[in-house]
Formats: sequence, C-alpha cells, structure tokens
Amino acid sequence: MAYFRALDENATLRHHFRHVDEEGSLWYVEAVPDRGALIVIKQAELTSAGRLHRYSWKHLEDEHGGLTDQAIDLGEDPLEAIPAQEFQRVWTR
Repeated sequence: MAYFRALDENATLRHHFRHVDEEGSLWYVEAVPDRGALIVIKQAELTSAGRLHRYSWKHLEDEHGGLTDQAIDLGEDPLEAIPAQEFQRVWTR
C-alpha cells in the first residue's frame, strides 16, 4: 500500500486509459511512470450492469476484484489513451 500511495502523492505525470473487456465492462486506469514502467495507481471498473468498482491505495481489493499489481505494457495491453477528464468523470461518479 505504501508504494502505491507514494506514487500517487508524488506523481508529476499521469496517464489515463480505457479498455472494454469481453463481458462489456469498461475499465479505466490512471498510471504513473516509475523506473521505466507504467504503474497503475487507480483503477475503476464500470460493469455492463452499471456497477462501479474503484481501487487505489485507499482501497486495494474487495470481493469484486482489486488494483492490478502488473505494470502496463503498451505494446501488449489493449488500452486506449483517454483524457484525464474522462477518467475523473468515472472515478468521481
């Protein structure tokens, strides 16, 4: 938890992405660079049923899922870059 908190509190550059999974859920992530990798510090899942699940250092996991511990690989991960405002609109919903 301390690692993700430090990244969130000290980030000067943030990247935002969206992904639609095979079940129709929309995934939104906020990531920051750390030692050459993009680390997810906030993650939100908006399910096809309209439920929102949010994960960050303040809430790492629950019965629905949890904050990923895998760095983003832009060459492999099917993510679409989005504006920060779009991420914030979902995150603060």
